[in-house]
Amino acid sequence: MSPEVSFRRSKRFDRRPDDGLDQKVIDISRVTRVMAGGKRMRFRALVVVGDHQGKVGAGLAKGADVSMAVNKATTKAKKHMIRVPVAKDTIPHQIIAKFGSSRVLLKPAPLGTGIIAGGPIRVVLGVAGIPNVVSKMLGSPNKINNVRAVLKALQSFKVKI
Repeated sequence: MSPEVSFRRSKRFDRRPDDGLDQKVIDISRVTRVMAGGKRMRFRALVVVGDHQGKVGAGLAKGADVSMAVNKATTKAKKHMIRVPVAKDTIPHQIIAKFGSSRVLLKPAPLGTGIIAGGPIRVVLGVAGIPNVVSKMLGSPNKINNVRAVLKALQSFKVKI
């Protein structure tokens, strides 16, 4: 046998290019609906996808098993990505955003502060690539609404060009 042995990889791996996106699962919950024969159980996944350089998106999807729900949510997140302006390693200005009954406050922070945020907000800001920011959840603790409120806030920055 020659020292240059090449191993063939399956085609499945070759079809998936590495797009440089980081994927974080924020929430997985079991949901049921009542049918004539009983209860049908499915899984709902909330996934945040980002490139750590100012692009971030979130997806929410249901599937028959956990992996199917996560894959569907990841696909949705990649389709709905937004660009986040990062100025001097923080956000341009303070903002309050509301989605449903969740309110989120985001404030710029000096260099070296880090991400001071709780729960799902920390994950979104982390995969977006904002290294210094202070935040506070003011309304409901609902993870889905808080993620959507953060994305709404990040999308609505006023930036001078």
